[in-house]
Amino acid sequence: MPTRDLEAWMWSEAVRMLDRAERMQRRMFRPGPPRRPQWEPPVDVYETADAFWVVAALPGVSADNVAVEIAEGVLVIAGERRMPEPAQRGVVHRVEIPHGRFERRLALPERALEFAGRELVDGCLFLKLKKV
Repeated sequence: MPTRDLEAWMWSEAVRMLDRAERMQRRMFRPGPPRRPQWEPPVDVYETADAFWVVAALPGVSADNVAVEIAEGVLVIAGERRMPEPAQRGVVHRVEIPHGRFERRLALPERALEFAGRELVDGCLFLKLKKV
């Protein structure tokens, strides 16, 4: 295969893959019904001798817009990330950060746990679930 044909093929493959990635992203973060969650925040879970720690990535979400509860052995983190003010007044050219309602459900270990701390720092929600 001549070099120029190989370069053209590589560029066309790269463009095709970028187009596919954007289509997949649009499907993942498409607007949904108002009461259903539109995205799930990523979480990390750590265990120490006395507690479980859950860290949820919630960039741009204020503490007032987050609800946390334990129901039937499941930790539920839910809330809303609103579009920033400039995006509401202007023309949006690209949206990659998810907005709208979010909800994350995590099955907890079968043992007694109680909330022992909650803090939103640098866009991350830190939850401490103390072992009882």
